[in-house]
Amino acid sequence: MKRVPNILSASRIVLAPLFVLLYLQDDIVWTTLSVAVFAVAAVTDYFDGYIARVYGAGSKLGVFLDPLADKFLTIAGFVCLPFVDPQQFPWWAIIAIIFRDVFVTGLRFYTDRQGLMMATSFLAKVKTFAQMVFLYVALLTGVFIGTDVFLSSWFEALLYSHFLEYGLYAVTFITVYTGVEYVVTNRKQLFHGKDA
Repeated sequence: MKRVPNILSASRIVLAPLFVLLYLQDDIVWTTLSVAVFAVAAVTDYFDGYIARVYGAGSKLGVFLDPLADKFLTIAGFVCLPFVDPQQFPWWAIIAIIFRDVFVTGLRFYTDRQGLMMATSFLAKVKTFAQMVFLYVALLTGVFIGTDVFLSSWFEALLYSHFLEYGLYAVTFITVYTGVEYVVTNRKQLFHGKDA
């Protein structure tokens, strides 16, 4: 049982590129399947944490692997958005989000190697939730626009209202802000090591 949380986390890393491959296909069957893959991968995030807590299956590897797997999945989702509409999902915003997440993950890896414990803010958890909700809506919009299936007109109206564009800007802001907050909050340990 102790290995299950890490296996679930690792599965998100495997499913992330599979999701991208399916999502970028020009066929609603494959793109719909891709969103299902994304959803399954996201659900594993809940279960790996739940199993680790309930069964005492947490590990040092899991503490690092879980957020890393989250980054793989969210980055995979954001990378697909400019292919839906590059005007409303500009690459500069996507790159800003990816840079922040890669940067913070690198800091986590560094501090873990140094034996340091870094504080994570409540706002950072809100950021993760906001990213996932936004991605679900935006990715589903990308699946159904231009089709004649049920609710496609609703998704088209959502896209062309520019609501998702402003949503991306909001998510970008909170993502970058929490990255800066992470460095400021942990600056003593980051710059002075264990004796901070």
